Amino acid sequence: MRKALYPGTFDPITNGHLDIIERASKIVDHLIVGVVEKSTKKTIFNADERSNYVIQATKALSNVSVIRYSGLTVDIAKNNNADIIIRGLRITSDYEYESEMALVNMTLDKNIETLCLFSSLNYQILSSSRVKEIGALGGDISKMIPEIIIKPLLEKIN
Repeated sequence: MRKALYPGTFDPITNGHLDIIERASKIVDHLIVGVVEKSTKKTIFNADERSNYVIQATKALSNVSVIRYSGLTVDIAKNNNADIIIRGLRITSDYEYESEMALVNMTLDKNIETLCLFSSLNYQILSSSRVKEIGALGGDISKMIPEIIIKPLLEKIN
């Protein structure tokens, strides 16, 4: 059975994240979405909230589970019997960051591969940070994030 880990902060989960989750879930037998508990990024939702939104947004995908974690991603993958780490690539700057992380992870555990999926064209410039900024400025974010998150996000940022 092929298991993969898709790690992220998901603050909030976007339709771009969901695109990667849905596509990755078709490639592996089981996909674990790992929600980072403590991030170097300033989050507006706590780990419980972020995890719950990811669970709600992925509930239709029977081979997807959600965990919260802290520590090294390769260790979490290994502890959950995942031999693949899934990453999404949007624009060229993502490639530089993700290729460096893949090399570091290979150094930490040569048995865990990184699989990068290119974002669909309509999500190439979408990021959680951009969603928060657009929402805070009164823009329409309804096509960027799952509907269940729109109201709670707007309440937090306004």
